[in-house]
Amino acid sequence: MDRILKDKTIKLENTYAKLPSRLFTAQYPEKVKEPKIVALNKTLAKNLGIDVSFLESEEGANFLSGNKILDGTIPIAQAYAGHQFGYFTTLGDGRAVLLGEYLTKDGERVDIQLKGSGRTPYSRGGDGKASLGPMLREYIISEGMYALGIPTTRSLAVVTTGEDVFREEFLQGAILTRIAKSHIRVGTFQFVSSLGNKEYLKELADYTLDRHFKGSYEGNPYEYLLNEVVKRQAELISKWQLVGFIHGVMNTDNMAIAGETIDYGPCAFMDIYDPSTVFSSIDLNGRYAYENQPGIGGWNLARFAEAILPLLDDDKDKAIEIANVALDRYNQLYLNNWYSGMRRKLGLFNEEEVDKDLIEGLLSIMLKYKVDYTNTFYNLTIEKFTSMDIFYMDEFKRWYTLWNERLSRQEESKEEARKLMEKNNPTVIPRNHRVEEALEAAVNRNDYSVMENLIEVLKNPYDYSNVNEEYTKFPKNIDKGYKTYCGT
Repeated sequence: MDRILKDKTIKLENTYAKLPSRLFTAQYPEKVKEPKIVALNKTLAKNLGIDVSFLESEEGANFLSGNKILDGTIPIAQAYAGHQFGYFTTLGDGRAVLLGEYLTKDGERVDIQLKGSGRTPYSRGGDGKASLGPMLREYIISEGMYALGIPTTRSLAVVTTGEDVFREEFLQGAILTRIAKSHIRVGTFQFVSSLGNKEYLKELADYTLDRHFKGSYEGNPYEYLLNEVVKRQAELISKWQLVGFIHGVMNTDNMAIAGETIDYGPCAFMDIYDPSTVFSSIDLNGRYAYENQPGIGGWNLARFAEAILPLLDDDKDKAIEIANVALDRYNQLYLNNWYSGMRRKLGLFNEEEVDKDLIEGLLSIMLKYKVDYTNTFYNLTIEKFTSMDIFYMDEFKRWYTLWNERLSRQEESKEEARKLMEKNNPTVIPRNHRVEEALEAAVNRNDYSVMENLIEVLKNPYDYSNVNEEYTKFPKNIDKGYKTYCGT
């Protein structure tokens, strides 16, 4: 077959395909007219142990576009369900194909998935394709998130297809190659639960435990699974909040069991601090606003617990009790992570009762005066008080006195506190206007230098010895009216 690629530099497996066949469909990506690599993450490829010279070759472009499939692999589209804006529906990979799993040079198993690779049985009337802009956005944002130290899927490459897709207008077609610990979602468990087959549910849970949660535990393994998923999501969402990241579409099918940020669609970073911020064009009621993300995380976890209830105990009442105990831990775990993170952002090593008031007092002032979230903490870290009007306000001066009194009560020196702040307050984030600037240059002018420069700057957000001041600035009122789109 002319689509088979016989290359010995890369080998893929597919252990997921050993699960019950209802969980997936064997699916080849659609062939594209003229694949061209426009973004290649060489650093990621090297870290994974993938031969960069292969990826840069003509055969590499065929591989990254889905035109050719590695010999011996079984590409699949995965089935899943999900609550989308609160409403349950059956879903699946409607525009993605999992090429297979790759064992990295460190022995870690990761998925290699093509996003925008054409129709599948789960496409629900869509064309299964993707346009260039949203694929480049995911590349930029996911790499920015990785540099910030936030668990995330990664972007290996973006390939243009030489074909147009129609999204109210004709746009350049493109395919993203995504690297993930796996693509098992809360919605995956919801789908299997909806089948009413406990054995299928057990097989999926056992597979998930073996792939992501190996470790010593006592008692019910599925209670352990639930507790670990709760723990990872509490940690992940607290990290989002600490850097002002807004996911945009926290449907249950967009929550990865492994605890990675996944499915970057209408996502963005908050510039002006406002908890009610929404950037997604489809989130008309603010369900997934910045301030709602922690609560939605708990809601999604409740849906996961419901899906695995039959595994928690044969007695439904006992199973519900086990689930509730695990879910009750989520809110406290989240708050512990978030408050700990905020203390680090303020240079606090230990814990005092006044810390909550100190943290919330600063945020209240930031909200009142509509100041930039990232730059407030950045300027606090470097003690640059001439750059923002907030620092001249009486409320801030009173807060600043309390903060310094708090710092003086810990054993660590002011210099040690500053070092802690430097490790937790990024100097740069993927600011909305910079992302749009990069996308406009690439999509409209075929100029990828703007995007490459942005990604280079984003690589070291905690390096205070080499700050690119131009990328710390933001246009006035940039958040006002800013909208992002899912690209489907």
